[in-house]
Amino acid sequence: MDTSESGTQSETQTPDDTTAAPPRSGWRRWAMDTRPLRIPAYRRLWTSTIVTSVGSQLTAVAVPKQIFDITGSSAWVGAASLAGLLPLIVFALWGGAVADTMDRRRLLLITNIGIGVTSLLFFVQAVTGMESVAALMVLLAIQQAFWGLNAPARTASIARLVPEAQLPAANALGSTVMQTGQVVGPLLAGALIPVIGLPELYLIDALALCVTVWAVYRLPALPPLAAATARRAGVREIAEGFRYISMHKVLLLSFLADIIAMVFGMPRALFPQLAAQTYASYGEGLALGLLFAAIPVGAVLGGLFSGTFSRARRHGWMVIGAVVGWGAAIAGFGLSRNLWVAVVFLAAAGVADMVSMVFRGAILLSAATDEMRGRMQGVFTVVVAGGPRLADVLHGTAGSVFGPRAAVAGGGLLVVAVMLALAAAVPALRRYRV
Repeated sequence: MDTSESGTQSETQTPDDTTAAPPRSGWRRWAMDTRPLRIPAYRRLWTSTIVTSVGSQLTAVAVPKQIFDITGSSAWVGAASLAGLLPLIVFALWGGAVADTMDRRRLLLITNIGIGVTSLLFFVQAVTGMESVAALMVLLAIQQAFWGLNAPARTASIARLVPEAQLPAANALGSTVMQTGQVVGPLLAGALIPVIGLPELYLIDALALCVTVWAVYRLPALPPLAAATARRAGVREIAEGFRYISMHKVLLLSFLADIIAMVFGMPRALFPQLAAQTYASYGEGLALGLLFAAIPVGAVLGGLFSGTFSRARRHGWMVIGAVVGWGAAIAGFGLSRNLWVAVVFLAAAGVADMVSMVFRGAILLSAATDEMRGRMQGVFTVVVAGGPRLADVLHGTAGSVFGPRAAVAGGGLLVVAVMLALAAAVPALRRYRV
């Protein structure tokens, strides 16, 4: 395989060869825009995401299940989650800097192999009956560190593989696959554990990552552009990334929009209480499952019909509208006493979340220069990982003080108010378009 030749073709011919597609008519205007899949390199990256999005969820279910089986304590399950958060944050920030200073394809190869080896070690400790929570937490921390290094490079590579006009469509394709994995993966894990056992889930994930490594190996080389070749990935480069964000208001506002939506408006910490109290008449187990599944299902539906919005050019207004729509839907959910109405509101919130993800991702890839894209994606990974966890603390506390429904509805309304105020006060996001 001549990676340098394939890389030249991807980066010099793809934008001209694929942007001139005729406009779609009829029902195809509503369906997902699949033009980026015509580009072989992006298609390989996207295909690898299909495999890992499901496989990673098998491990995400297996680890807490094994810890609970060993300890019988949900507190230990929570502690394991926090054990993985710090490495994810640290290595996502550093990984963003690394992705701006070395061949991103090579970084993806190294990190995917590392994740695969970690999954294999999960299998070994499970099949040998080690029953060590400490070993599980160490392996989880290592895996999250590799994931933190991997995620910025993966997303930053998209802008080198597809033309700028197709970035929203590419983000919609990737986000839809990830959300589908969050629905299918846990369901598949729940079905497989009684049949094949817990250790085999880790093994399936490790084997699936072999497909990912092969797909990444066949990508074109993605070395730094000439201006970035002499830099090293260190604290100074990470700090430069934050300075870059502060100097570009549209990037800063895209991060703030996600923080506003997730911190004030993600009510998942209250789902168990709502299932046990507000929706108990429907069956606590059914209610809990529907509440957790509704947002990802809505996001998948939004992705499948992303042709309705992925060609929009006013990316800033799309983000503002999506965050406001998310807040309004969450407020409606908080006010709902009927479970099925609540599920509809949560699904609508999932659609809004998909729109937000698509256009925030497109802004990060189009508004930042290539030499800064890795660091932008590193910060993005931290925001995505940390925002919901902060929301868990905030909503859990507010739910205890004001009651779960009031906390959820109030959080949704707060999202709407703060987002509208921010958009009115700082026009950079409103004015951004491609």
